[in-house]
Amino acid sequence: METRLNNDVETRLIASVRAPDELFGDFFLDVQLSRIFPDSKTFVDSVPRMAPEAILALYEAQKNKPDFYLKTFVNQHFTVPDSTTSGFESDPTMSTTDHIDRLWDVLTRAPDVPVEGSSRLPMPHPYVVPGGRFREIFYWDSYFTLLGLKQAGRHTLLRNMVDNFASLIDTYGFIPNGNRTYFLSRSQPPVFALMVKLLAEIDGPDALTRYLPQLQQEYNFWMKDAETSESRAITLEAGRVLNRYFDPTPRPRPEAYLKEIQLTEVANALGIDSPTLYRNLRAACESGWDFSSRWFSDGQTLVTTHTANILPVDLNCLLYLLEQTLQEAYQQCGHAEAARQYRTLAETRKTAIGQLFWNEHRGFYFDYDLLTRRQTVPLTLAAAFPLFVGLATPEQAEAVHNRLRESFLQPGGWVTTLIRSGEQWDFPNGWAPLQWIVYKGLMNYGFTETAGEGRDRWLALNDRVFRATGKMMEKYNVVEDTLTAGGGAYPNQDGFGWTNGVYLQLMHEKAADENP
Repeated sequence: METRLNNDVETRLIASVRAPDELFGDFFLDVQLSRIFPDSKTFVDSVPRMAPEAILALYEAQKNKPDFYLKTFVNQHFTVPDSTTSGFESDPTMSTTDHIDRLWDVLTRAPDVPVEGSSRLPMPHPYVVPGGRFREIFYWDSYFTLLGLKQAGRHTLLRNMVDNFASLIDTYGFIPNGNRTYFLSRSQPPVFALMVKLLAEIDGPDALTRYLPQLQQEYNFWMKDAETSESRAITLEAGRVLNRYFDPTPRPRPEAYLKEIQLTEVANALGIDSPTLYRNLRAACESGWDFSSRWFSDGQTLVTTHTANILPVDLNCLLYLLEQTLQEAYQQCGHAEAARQYRTLAETRKTAIGQLFWNEHRGFYFDYDLLTRRQTVPLTLAAAFPLFVGLATPEQAEAVHNRLRESFLQPGGWVTTLIRSGEQWDFPNGWAPLQWIVYKGLMNYGFTETAGEGRDRWLALNDRVFRATGKMMEKYNVVEDTLTAGGGAYPNQDGFGWTNGVYLQLMHEKAADENP
């Protein structure tokens, strides 16, 4: 798809911006493999105190001396990050809403000052980070955070966030996973259109045309090179084009370096070569569901992740929404031909989603495996996305509703999948973004009672954990009567951006129900 409105922007990375593994070479390997930090993310988020070339020269000169200690050297030449919420003390006697209101300032960062050798991609405006070990913005997280900023009346900060994402598109040709150099090979679920539409609820419909160049470039990024094997766009039979998550980089992620190196031996024993493993793990991270049995070819084992071979139903629903948004934006600014083009593209994708992902016999939506040429087996909350974007028929929506209520609704809200794999995007965990997707999807089709029940259970769980711990969590165990959620490559995080945002949005919805 060609870019319109004189906005021909090729996806590009600034040549001088390099990820830490490329920037520091053998020194990076020595630090990550030495286990001097609790996880691999700590070092890649550390900020050099001098030019990287000078640090490398000092390292080469000192590393073989008998009194050399690697951790001491790193602490001397880097500013090592603390927890995002260091020094903040919550008060669990206050309401959850008041606690979140206090947290906005704690989680807000000032515009960045560029630092040579830092992995941070500078943001020109203030922004909100999730919390805990996540000291940068994350792409799809931020939409759900913005829901809360809108309800909290922090409209200037909301605009700043949208402008930051527009700046990333203008600078790099797409929105990276987050504002880090080590995220520059992948994106995340394309929710920029949802952000712009949310802002339009405050500033009026002109927001759509104001951000039209960036909306168009977002679409170009996802649709680029559909005829090649190194693309996120896949051309199917009859010329249909659908999308997958994909990262072509055949190396371990710098922020998870040690863990992914450790997975290599297990993968190789199963006949999975290392570059394939790394690409598929990266693709899973682009999905936002990192990690989940949804992506496992054997349904249970992380090393069998094959995300790049899967067409995800939720990704294609979000791109359907982006096509609709482009249609609306072009119509608004008087480009009728472009509007018609995107209306056709949206309708074509809608038809393909119904044909490829809907299973009439099972009454549910499933992902599609490009290798086996059939739908995948696991039932997941991704099936709610066709309801969220409004492309399901009433009959399909009713079938999805029935299965969701029967199998996914738990004492604390909606569980992500029905498989207990030990990974964090699986049973028994629930996540704030999916609570909102399911709630809104069910409301779109009139299933208000079930939507309200799931909402109220989630809010009650959030309140209960806050009263017990003083924290809002990244994820929750929605199945068992416990205060913790499990799985994943790091401890449960507190903060927490998207949990705060969805909590405030769902509280707003609850109040509207109770006081119509």
